[in-house]
Order: sequence, then C-alpha cells, then structure tokens
Amino acid sequence: MIKQNLHIIKNLVTAIAVTLFFSCENDFDKVQQVGVLQNQPIGEAENIDLKYTEYENDTVRLVANLLSPKMLDYSNRGFAFQEFPDGILLKVYDDNSKRTDITSKYAVYYEETGIIDLRGDVIIATHSKDTLFTDQLYYNEKLEWVFTNEPFYYKQTVGYTKGNGFDSDKSFKNIEMLEMGGDFELDN
Repeated sequence: MIKQNLHIIKNLVTAIAVTLFFSCENDFDKVQQVGVLQNQPIGEAENIDLKYTEYENDTVRLVANLLSPKMLDYSNRGFAFQEFPDGILLKVYDDNSKRTDITSKYAVYYEETGIIDLRGDVIIATHSKDTLFTDQLYYNEKLEWVFTNEPFYYKQTVGYTKGNGFDSDKSFKNIEMLEMGGDFELDN
C-alpha cells in the first residue's frame, strides 16, 4: 500500500512538473517590448505654439513664443528632456518688445540643466539685423548664454566674421570667438 501510494505521488509530481515545464512560454519578446515602451516618449504634441509671459507691475509681457510642428516629451527618463525632431522657431522679446528669432531643424531641451541643444541650420536673427549662422548651438537658460565649438558665420551691419567657436550673452553684447576670420569692425 505504501509502495502504491509512493508510486501515485511520483506520477503526480512528474505530471505536475511536465505540465509546468510545457506551460512556460518564452516571454523574452514581451520583456523586450516593455523595454521599448520605457524608451518611448510619455507624451507627444503637434503644432506647438507656446507663449512664455512675465507678470510685472500689473502688466503681462510676452517674453518668448516657441513654435514647432512636433514635440516628444521624455520626462519619464532619469535625465528628462523634450525633443523637437522637426525643428523650432523661437521668438524672444527683450524688455522693449524687440524680437530676436532663433530657428533650427532639430532641438532638444534638457530640463535638469536648462540647456537647449539646437542643430541643423541654426540661425539667430536679432532685431538690430545681426545674424549668427552655425550648424549647432547651445543655449544655457540659467546663464542666458549661447555657445558653440562649430564653425560659424556672424553677419553684422558693419561687416561679417567667421570662424570656429562662438560664445556670447543672449544680447550679443559680450562676444568671444575662438578662431576668427573675415571683415569686422571694433568699437572704440
């Protein structure tokens, strides 16, 4: 009787083990899909028209206007960012409501550092007709500073300058150029 019960228990354990073995699926594809989903943007927006305003002395003033055909929001990442894969047009207004236009074919904004990475035919056209052309440019929001190590072309009303490496405050009052050439005029 004990031998028969032992035999039944062995058969039962074997049947359960075989059932478990054959019922397990290879879920590697599902695991890969979870990883892909984590790499997807948490949000997507089209035809962006964001207006940044400032409230001062009972008046609301337009500071900037960001236009873009598409924005992908990756704030679900450890190092959050927003991507503008189809480029941007950023209109920035100074205290006198004079406008500077910034365009690029691609842009990324990193929330944590406040750095904007502009790439592809980057153009900054100021209200005073100064224009900077480069292929990549960074803007530090906190310091209000633009910089690049790429070749640039800077056209002013009094001439032009070209070279490699450009640093400046947002109003182009304090400009530093690493390597330069072209025609330019210096103020005394």
